[in-house]
Amino acid sequence: MRTKILTLIDITQTNAKRDGDEKEYSQQSNFNTLLQTASLRANLVPIKIEQKLGMTSQLGFGSKVKGKQRYWSVLFDDERDTEITQEMFQDDFDLVPVITGLGESVKFEDSVFYAKDEVNKNIVFNIDEI
Repeated sequence: MRTKILTLIDITQTNAKRDGDEKEYSQQSNFNTLLQTASLRANLVPIKIEQKLGMTSQLGFGSKVKGKQRYWSVLFDDERDTEITQEMFQDDFDLVPVITGLGESVKFEDSVFYAKDEVNKNIVFNIDEI
């Protein structure tokens, strides 16, 4: 099973350490949060991480998100083909704290992943059987 997670939160994988650049460390912290939360129910391994700039209206983000925006895409492989649903990911990620004000092009009221809010949704899950 492969899972693709799209988010409007800056999750750039920088591998920065605490004593390095503050922005890069915050970006890495967001990536770590995404990886740890995604791995609550399965042993997911990131195989492709991309930052993109494009039209987001057809990607499933909240109605607040309009036009061309910066977003991040992470493709995961599941080592055990665990039965995980989109709803499980939404339950796990909804309102998990993140650091904002990094490379995002969309501003949100709170610094959290919105997985269920139809207006502010900033993270989307696509699961494919392969």
